[in-house]
Amino acid sequence: MKRTVTLAAALAFLLAGALVGQKASSEKKMASSEKKMSAAKMPEHQVFTPSDIKWTDAPPVLPAGAKAAVLEGDPGKPGYFAMRLKAPDGYKILPHWHPNVERLTVISGTVYIGLGDKFDESKGQAMPAGTYATMRPKVHHFAWTKGETDIELTTLGPWKLVYVDPKDDPSKAAKK
Repeated sequence: MKRTVTLAAALAFLLAGALVGQKASSEKKMASSEKKMSAAKMPEHQVFTPSDIKWTDAPPVLPAGAKAAVLEGDPGKPGYFAMRLKAPDGYKILPHWHPNVERLTVISGTVYIGLGDKFDESKGQAMPAGTYATMRPKVHHFAWTKGETDIELTTLGPWKLVYVDPKDDPSKAAKK
């Protein structure tokens, strides 16, 4: 009888171990599969030299004359993205706000940012090359450049720019 109980216990132990091992193996395969799917969406390593950056006209919500380049992600969708904007000397963006946090780094040139509902250069703060700035959602602000200026936005999408005065929106003026 002892032999039967011992044999049954050993079999139960082996069976339980096999089931646990099978479950762990199955979980590892699922995790590995998820990692592969995630890795397939994102390159292991990506570098953009200045000659690799593909500039196009900036989105129509910005005044004409600027160029844009999306480096990573999709600004129109939820999630992280990195986008550069290149603006000529004297480029102005009238008072506006963003529904998400705005984070920008000035790569070259100088951007001036002012707060408020009216464009007023006396309220601007100079942000020379190398400056990083962040702004919480819905803060009314405006901007202009001195010299050709490149900035990089690295934040969460979807990216949207809402003008304080809808008449200032170039994308709406273009449709008329």
